[in-house]
Amino acid sequence: MEPLAVRIRPQTIDEVVGQEHLVGEGKPLRVAIEKKHKFSFILWGPPGTGKTTIARIYARALDAELYELSAVSAGKEDIRKIVSSKQEQVTGKEKILFLDEIHRFNKAQQDFLLPYVESGELTLIGATTENPSFEVIPALLSRSRVFVLEPLSEEALKAIVKKTRVKIGKGAFDWLMGYASGDARKVLGMIEGAQSLYGEVTVETLNSALESPHLRYDKKGEEHYDTISAFIKSMRASQADAALYYLARMVEAGEDPLFIARRMVIFASEDIGLAQPTALVVANAVFRACETIGYPECAINLAHGVAYLASAKKDRSAYDALRAAQADVRTYSNLPVPKKIRNAPTKLMKELDYGKGYEKYDDESYLPDKLKKKKYLK
Repeated sequence: MEPLAVRIRPQTIDEVVGQEHLVGEGKPLRVAIEKKHKFSFILWGPPGTGKTTIARIYARALDAELYELSAVSAGKEDIRKIVSSKQEQVTGKEKILFLDEIHRFNKAQQDFLLPYVESGELTLIGATTENPSFEVIPALLSRSRVFVLEPLSEEALKAIVKKTRVKIGKGAFDWLMGYASGDARKVLGMIEGAQSLYGEVTVETLNSALESPHLRYDKKGEEHYDTISAFIKSMRASQADAALYYLARMVEAGEDPLFIARRMVIFASEDIGLAQPTALVVANAVFRACETIGYPECAINLAHGVAYLASAKKDRSAYDALRAAQADVRTYSNLPVPKKIRNAPTKLMKELDYGKGYEKYDDESYLPDKLKKKKYLK
């Protein structure tokens, strides 16, 4: 039998609960669906707020061929197969790619996808829990609209629970609301788990179901994010034992080892940085080992890397310097580069004093005039 969340998933825009600012009367996604406007867009919001549902309804409304991929496991070859597919020649339908967790696609993968979106061969619907401003390349972002989904309200969740036609015991609904944090998938998963394990949904059965190892780790849900957060924070606090424990939880739950290793590579520069530059070498070696070896053996490589990173000295100065510099870039945009350090490949540029006075080892600040006294790296 299909999961409860699948069985009650809305099939039309009128059945969608919540996200009124996007799907209510006269709102952008409803208008696009009703008028069959074809364009690429990104759905940004927390887990369980309707991103996949909206993507499917949109594709159905346009009578398009929908291809669904997860950026966790997909790559360039999957994109290539979709583009080369002759299905549209048979059906006459447009191709829409729904790319879940688009933030997991690296820059090279996004660059590969870009021309197909640009040419219209693929209409892209990206879904992400992360800020697309930081996770999606500017060229792809500029060709897509971004719609922000909000956590579902208690009223919306109540309407979704009602659709299940499952009897909810006294106090159980309040328990579910406290647990869900606006995530419909978490609510439905707990209802289904309690019912299948114990035959009824009460506060007691929900609490018992919550302890079930089969329900606790949803790789797309809150437990996924809570565990990786605890993992990173344990390494940051140099608590190797705690970091190894959270690593073990993720490994036992079948978490993608490349996801874990990718976060370790980021951590090596963000949190260890200049204190121990070899940390980045180790983290990259772990990532490569996970790529080439895979489970179960690469769990040993992950543990080796985690123990090293957690035990290393920490220094966030390079990371903090980058963020401070980015803040100035956003504030002041493209300030003029000092003429002394400009490139001067032509006679005219030299006559305009480009490159004049440049010396290899110079004490004078090369920052733009407005930022001369700035110190990012402290």
